[in-house]
Amino acid sequence: MIRKLFFYVALLLVAISTAQNTNKMASEYFDVVRAEFIGDQAYKTTEFVAQYWRVVGNTGFNKSIYHIAEGLERAGYVLESDALEYNKLTYRIEKRPMKKPTWETVSSSLTIVGQDSPILESATNRNMTYLNSISTPKGGVTAEVVYIKDKKSLEKTDIKGKVIFAEMSPYTLYKTAMKKGAVGMLTYDMPDYLQPEKNITSIQFRSIPYNEKNLWGIALSYQAKEKLKKELDKGTVNVKAVINTKIYPSEELTIVADIKGDVNPNERLVFSAHVQEPGANDNASGVGVQLEMAQIAAKFIKDKTVKLDRTLTFLWGDEIVSTRRYIQEDSIRASNIKWGISLDMVGENTAITGGSFLIEKMPDPSAIWTRGNDKHSEWGGRPLKLKDMKPHYLNDFIINIFEEQGKFANWEVNTNPFEGGSDHTPFLRADIPGLLLWHFTDQFYHTDNDRIDKVSQETLKNVGIGALTSAFSLLNSDATAALTELENIKSRAEKRLKAEFLLSQQAVKEGDDLNVEIKILNAWNDWYQKTFDSLRDMAYEPNEDLNRAINKAKDKLTKQTEKYIKSLK
Repeated sequence: MIRKLFFYVALLLVAISTAQNTNKMASEYFDVVRAEFIGDQAYKTTEFVAQYWRVVGNTGFNKSIYHIAEGLERAGYVLESDALEYNKLTYRIEKRPMKKPTWETVSSSLTIVGQDSPILESATNRNMTYLNSISTPKGGVTAEVVYIKDKKSLEKTDIKGKVIFAEMSPYTLYKTAMKKGAVGMLTYDMPDYLQPEKNITSIQFRSIPYNEKNLWGIALSYQAKEKLKKELDKGTVNVKAVINTKIYPSEELTIVADIKGDVNPNERLVFSAHVQEPGANDNASGVGVQLEMAQIAAKFIKDKTVKLDRTLTFLWGDEIVSTRRYIQEDSIRASNIKWGISLDMVGENTAITGGSFLIEKMPDPSAIWTRGNDKHSEWGGRPLKLKDMKPHYLNDFIINIFEEQGKFANWEVNTNPFEGGSDHTPFLRADIPGLLLWHFTDQFYHTDNDRIDKVSQETLKNVGIGALTSAFSLLNSDATAALTELENIKSRAEKRLKAEFLLSQQAVKEGDDLNVEIKILNAWNDWYQKTFDSLRDMAYEPNEDLNRAINKAKDKLTKQTEKYIKSLK
């Protein structure tokens, strides 16, 4: 008994000592990163990238890639093909032929015949032309507008030689419209969270699949849609559309930068920021933050302010496609990716755009039973199943770091259950821990009003500080760090289980199925049991102190769960 007592006292002292040491280390990372990360380079890069309408292979996309390369070279990164063995900072630009041509718009306008000025011009509404739309003949096209109520009425209406106008996605119409001989399409399709009656000039970009014989198409703002409908109420309406686009063969570019680790360079953390999409926040902001992170990390390595045990990788490319390929094309490399983090829409001035900064968690039970303080964004997410869960310490680790930065900077940090749709999903599909840093709701999301005036340098700075501090802490983590992180996760697990118990208790009182509530509590217990186990991954080799501490934490949580379930019954 006395020997056991001595063991637990010793273990407690180790845990306390560990917490103090690791917290000091994390605090030091915060101190050095905060002193250097101003957000000015992130903002300048965001501004540069945001000036272009970017799709893979086009002028704006490629100029953005080479702008990133220039920024990396200024920071000391060496082109991989020229690097020597001692070069820790390297980068490469991967080039691949595209199966389909790229696309960009040059100019567009839409005028109601008889009116003096256009109702839309690309100079002010650069999203007005569908991605993959062809050009009109030189001088434009003038034709009668036919309003289409739904797809069924399109089948019955004579549209040959006419322009169809519908309040729905162009995807649902374009095949039939082409088949029946329409010369062009006008559509309006704006979700309510974009507040179109307030943001009357906003157009959310739309696309149609590439086809050599495509028709041309224009997406309408709320203001333009209302003007057109008003004229149609009076009688026959003709419009003149002038569209000039470029469709041409190109190559896909991806840029990858590495800071080689000193102890285990094969293991790595990968940050991914996609370049395509035409907005400032989406996703020029992710490109900008990631570049300043890469530049500052390089400075710290060169002046020996920070040393990295594992490799830090930055990837810029085509959303999901580039990240998925980075994982799939090298199975050995993929097996050593320990963490993946997506930077997407990370620079918002939330006073203008709305919403807040969010950490989209890896799949946990809140993505099955979304209740209490958990809530999905307007992006939405399908309910997951227990087999979809991804228990791992990365969730609570990142949340803890960002909450600390939030307290320091008086900056709001929230979370949302897993929804998918960005560069964190390829990591998760490959069973690599991955999550998303982003903002939502954004009333300018995917619209041509997502411009640099909606971006906050302060937000760019806060995200960059949190992300880079997280990276340094993870890349240098070991058994000592794992013991400290165990204390963080134990606390969060106990709080979560208590919160879920109180919700279940109320649900049972209100007549909900007891078995379902027990299932929820067991799901959270199971998720955290496996999360505790995942902390062993931080250590380079098996550690008995860590194993004992994990087993003790698991046992305590199991007993807490059993107590709550007994109380429910």
